[in-house]
Amino acid sequence: MTGTRAGSGPAGTAGETVAADGTGTAGESAAADDGTGVPGGERAAGGPVVTRLAATVERLRAEVEQARATADGRALVELAKGVLIERLRCGPAQAARQLDALARRSGVSVVDLAAELVGQAARDETGAVPVPVPQQPAEAVRLRTAESGLLAAGDPQRVAQSLLEHAAAPLGATAVAIWAVGTDSSLALAGFAGIDRAEAERWRYLPPGVVTPARQALTLREPQWIADIAGSGLPSIGAREGGRAAIPAGIGGRLIGVLEVCWPTPLEPQPPQIRRQLEALAELCAHTLESDPVTVGAPARPGVADLVRLADGLFDPALVLLPHLGPDGTLTDFRIHHLNASFVDPAGRPRGLVDGALLFEAYPMAASEGGLFERVEHVFATGETYRADRVQLTELVDQVPLTVSAALGISRHGAAVLVVWRVEDETGRLAALLQHAQRLGRVGGFEENAASGAITWSSDLFALHGLAPGADPVPLARLPEHVHADDTDAVRRLLRSLLRYRRPGSTSFRLIRPNGDTRHIRIIAEPVVDSAGHLLAVRGAYQDISAQHWTEVALSATQDRLAHTEQHAAEQSRLARQLQQAIMPAAQPVIEAFGLHIAVRYRPAEQDHLVGGDWYDAIVLPSKQILVSVGDITGHGIKAATGMVVLRNALRGLAATGAGPGQMLTWLNLVAHHLTDDIFATAVCGLYDPETRVLRWARAGHLPPVLIRDGTAVTLPELSGMLLGAVAESVYEEGAEQLQADDILLLYTDGLIERRDRYLDDCVQRLLDISAGFTGTLDERLDHLLDHSDANSDDDTCVVGIQVGRGDAV
Repeated sequence: MTGTRAGSGPAGTAGETVAADGTGTAGESAAADDGTGVPGGERAAGGPVVTRLAATVERLRAEVEQARATADGRALVELAKGVLIERLRCGPAQAARQLDALARRSGVSVVDLAAELVGQAARDETGAVPVPVPQQPAEAVRLRTAESGLLAAGDPQRVAQSLLEHAAAPLGATAVAIWAVGTDSSLALAGFAGIDRAEAERWRYLPPGVVTPARQALTLREPQWIADIAGSGLPSIGAREGGRAAIPAGIGGRLIGVLEVCWPTPLEPQPPQIRRQLEALAELCAHTLESDPVTVGAPARPGVADLVRLADGLFDPALVLLPHLGPDGTLTDFRIHHLNASFVDPAGRPRGLVDGALLFEAYPMAASEGGLFERVEHVFATGETYRADRVQLTELVDQVPLTVSAALGISRHGAAVLVVWRVEDETGRLAALLQHAQRLGRVGGFEENAASGAITWSSDLFALHGLAPGADPVPLARLPEHVHADDTDAVRRLLRSLLRYRRPGSTSFRLIRPNGDTRHIRIIAEPVVDSAGHLLAVRGAYQDISAQHWTEVALSATQDRLAHTEQHAAEQSRLARQLQQAIMPAAQPVIEAFGLHIAVRYRPAEQDHLVGGDWYDAIVLPSKQILVSVGDITGHGIKAATGMVVLRNALRGLAATGAGPGQMLTWLNLVAHHLTDDIFATAVCGLYDPETRVLRWARAGHLPPVLIRDGTAVTLPELSGMLLGAVAESVYEEGAEQLQADDILLLYTDGLIERRDRYLDDCVQRLLDISAGFTGTLDERLDHLLDHSDANSDDDTCVVGIQVGRGDAV
């Protein structure tokens, strides 16, 4: 900016005479002062005359700057005088005196007070405070100076320089660009500041397809604040890094340009005051662009008369629309300025009732969401041309919505909008729809003239028969020659029905193509006869059903395999159920031994394919100790049932060794891991000594037993122990519990309590609550638990109840 002003000053304004060789004249006084404060003789002695010229240029530049600042301040003062004249109802001289007096009393300069008065009177966004502190007089002067500078600049280039100097630079910005929107929504660089001229030349024109911050602001119709242009992936004028603000500039709903401000470093989130201030300045830029129709690189704007002549030359209906602005200058509607000769009103109204009316008045349904008005408004604002091959246009005809499909085109030409449409022809639309349906259904139609033998095929039929598009169609009489030998009789019967008996018919056959491929085809045909019954033609269609045929074949084979699989699965489930019932009866006889009362309940899964491997056992050992156990094999079916038999019988054999529960589970783990086919199981094993009433027990990943004593139910401690069969070597912790008279011990599998929608701990707690609240006999208690179980895992259920008697141990 400074360089431009310096360059505008004359070269010889220093008051001296310059010779042709660039040196001063001999008559120049050595002691003369040229205004820079340095005697001319000393300056000449110290260096070439260029030094004197540079000092002169610097002085003139300072004078120009001071004059411009004074002019801007004078503009503010004059505006403030106008405010006082309006408020005080006085003359200009009295307003000037009043302004001076108010400034003296307030202790501020006349310019600062003028900026404050103008800001109060305007109540706009230009004076928005850019920092969250009370606005200082210097800040108000800066903002109002920027506004007055923009209004006085006159052309976009000077506007850009004024914006950078008075508004953007104090915010930390280093460059400003003003873009003008062309009629094709292209962008042309109308003004710039802080940007190298060579860089500006490269960016003087942006085609519509180039996406930049300015393009995004234009397309989205809202300001774009980009923290760092380097990370956004968008090309932009100026430096390749730093913050950007691209603000659309519009008047009356029409975007005329974009104001782009560049920061050298990443941009922090800006307060609303700064955003409003730049938006207000962008609006001032729009006024400058509007008053300067010839901008750098912008195409000339056509007049409305040219657009009317263009519309009249179109064969399709067209409207020329002009913006209709509200009292506040915002776009509220479009006025129908012209109807071309091809225009036909959908509601059947005369042209005179539509021409000159507002768009909403003539076509109220245009205001619907996504309707015509939204499209026209977007084109008018951004300049982007809208084109769609098929849209739905709705209008009221006698208060009844009428919807038609049409191709629609909307474009902006200067301050006017051209709307062109073409209603879709119903016949053409149905023909296109039929063609798509035939292609999707692999169907081709034909007609064969009985008298002339002329054959008409649709284009799909040639591909279906494997013929080139220009080949001769196959007559119906020769169709048997092109089918599989086994299907010849079916095709001949169809031809007799059509040609001899005049009856419609259909059949399926295998078509042999010229290349030897076989396709499964269905033909449907009907005869066309006159009033006397004479055959005129045969019409029909071929359909390629090869995919359907092979799908049916595959489905039939799949159904056969599925039936076999289901039969095998049912047999396996039946065997598993029989094995389970043989080994694990639903209710084992009650055991009364050595002061213990033992009851067992077993409930298998309801569905045969879910037969599991739950098992229980309660026997008196030769050592007079009582073995109780409960286990659960993972999985279902015959494998789980046989695994249950293996582990249950193995545990019985291990108990005869006299080992404790922990040792027995260690050995049982070896059996599950080495001597079975991938069996995994959980189990609880206990040995009760009638003499001491001590229960020694261990667990392998199973739920601990429940002890009920004096109306309270608790679980025994969770001893460590991994499920059976998981690893080759595993050690199982053994615990001991001293039982008392009337104690009840419950061993169970998870099928009694488990629910898919509840945590396991909550399920155990519900079992404890139910067990503690029941006071009946042991058998009644077990029945009560099964009846009130809300488990939904569809699994087997085992429950073993042990009650210590009151008598002495034997």
